[in-house]
Amino acid sequence: MTAARPAPLRIVIASRESRLAIWQAEHVRQRLARLYPQTAIEILGMSTRGDQILDRPLSTIGGKGLFIKELEVAMRAGRADLAVHSMKDVPMDLPEGFVLAAVSARENPSDAFVSSRFASLADMPAGAVVGTSSLRREATLRAAWPQLQVRALRGNLDTRLRKLDTGEYDAIILAAAGLMRLGLAARISSLLSPEDCLPAPGQGALGIEVCSDRAEMIALVAPLHDSATDQCVRAERAFSRALGGSCQLPLAAHAILECDCLWLRGFVATPDGRQMLTGECRGNPDDAESIGCALAETLRCRGATAILEKLGLGR
Repeated sequence: MTAARPAPLRIVIASRESRLAIWQAEHVRQRLARLYPQTAIEILGMSTRGDQILDRPLSTIGGKGLFIKELEVAMRAGRADLAVHSMKDVPMDLPEGFVLAAVSARENPSDAFVSSRFASLADMPAGAVVGTSSLRREATLRAAWPQLQVRALRGNLDTRLRKLDTGEYDAIILAAAGLMRLGLAARISSLLSPEDCLPAPGQGALGIEVCSDRAEMIALVAPLHDSATDQCVRAERAFSRALGGSCQLPLAAHAILECDCLWLRGFVATPDGRQMLTGECRGNPDDAESIGCALAETLRCRGATAILEKLGLGR
């Protein structure tokens, strides 16, 4: 029997510097500290290009990879051992040399309606302004609530709440998980059910990224892995990947485990919401990625390829 490898003297976690990102890194730090009490675990806060460029939609400046590139550079250079990400911000294909070593148990994956004036989207009058940073949410809003004005909303969570509070928007849509993690659940006016607004792939889950040649680090974070969440997230990400999922494509995917069966729902749409193809697929959780690919193929057969081509994303 091989002896257990001793924990390192020091672990450095790379993180974006937003309050939510630091909370996520601190959450992982505390869990690792309980597992390895003799190890000094530090957080290396970093500013990424995605955090710095706030005057343009994310879909026009390079996509979600802008939030993690600097963290990967730090890991490759040996300045950090791992990075913690919100899974909805992780590109569908990681750069060569990196791996998702663990996906932790999911927080509430729903979107949250936040407003100091209205209780829900249904309460908002025609012409009211809703802010969102997501083409997925924008397409959903334009399809189901065409009487509302949808405007772009960038910045970290605190910046977005401040813009709401100063009257730039009548309401904003945010991921519920971030608000809950920061103790801001009271700001949520109502939660949007998956039927009203299907979540983004990976929403509510945290991923731990490490260099693929760091076998010892992969083993150290393994206890943080939640297999049920991982199965759902793998199905969601496989669906997105099969459709070339990027910030330029309004796409949603949400999976749950139900009676030993994985149930995946997804959609692909145009940003104006005028074309939206939805579907679902069920199967064995062990076949999570196959389920995601099968649903993507179903939507392609029903016209998703034409939507992708219209958006310049066909392949």
